[in-house]
Amino acid sequence: MNKFWNWVRNEDTGASELIFNGPISEDTWFGDEITPAMFRNELSKVSGDLTVWLNSPGGDVFAASQIYTMLRNHKGKVTVKIDGIAASAASVVAMAGDETLIAPTGMLMIHNPSTVAFGNKEAMQKAIELLDEVKESIINAYEEKSGLSRSKIARMMDEETWLNAKKAQSLGLVDGILFAGSAPQPKPEEEPDEDTPEEDEPKEDTLTAMSYSRAATMQSLMQKVSAEHKGTPVDQLMSRLNLLKY
Repeated sequence: MNKFWNWVRNEDTGASELIFNGPISEDTWFGDEITPAMFRNELSKVSGDLTVWLNSPGGDVFAASQIYTMLRNHKGKVTVKIDGIAASAASVVAMAGDETLIAPTGMLMIHNPSTVAFGNKEAMQKAIELLDEVKESIINAYEEKSGLSRSKIARMMDEETWLNAKKAQSLGLVDGILFAGSAPQPKPEEEPDEDTPEEDEPKEDTLTAMSYSRAATMQSLMQKVSAEHKGTPVDQLMSRLNLLKY
C-alpha cells in the first residue's frame, strides 16, 4: 500500500474512505506520488459509496484526468472532501465528486497548464496548440461542476486564482463547506466579471512542465501574500520562507 494514501472504514456509515495525500504523477520517482495505475488498483477493491479526503498540490494533468474519470465511473456515490489544498491538477480531481466539500480552512487553486518544449518554430507552435487544447479539456471539468461560463473560467485560469472555502462555494466549484451544517446549498448563479482577479494582480511565473510541485504551490501563495503586505512584518516573514525549498 502506498504510504501517502490509506483506506479506512467509516464506523458510522460503513462507507469506504480514502486518504488522498500527495502529488499526482504518471510515474513514481520519489515514492510519494499518486499514479493512475496505483489508484486504479486500489479503487478496484472498493464498492459502494466512497469518500475521498483530498490534500494535493497537483501534478500531471493527464494522470489527474485518469483519476477524475475513474472516480466519475465508480459505482456508488463519490464524496470529495478537501481537507487541505486542491491545487492545479488536484482541483480537477476535486471536480469528480458527486458532492464536493471543503474544510473552512481549505484552499482550491486553478491556473493555466504549462509544459517544456524544445525545437524549431513549428515545434513551439505545436506546444502552444497543445496547451490551448489541454486548457479547454480542464475547463470542461470546472464548467460541468460549477455551471460557470467557459470565458469566466478561462480568465480565472489566466490569473491563477486562489479560492478560499467560501469563494469556492459561491462559484459552485464546491457544493458545501465541511462542518457548516446539513442544510442544502443553492446552486450559485453566474457572478459578475468583477469577481475575477484584478488585471493588475501579480501573476505567477514559476510553473513547471504539465505538473505542479508542492514547492511551486506554496511559493505562489507566499508571493501573493507578500505582495499584498509590502513592507510589513508579514512581507519580511514571506521573504525568509521563500528561501525554503521542499
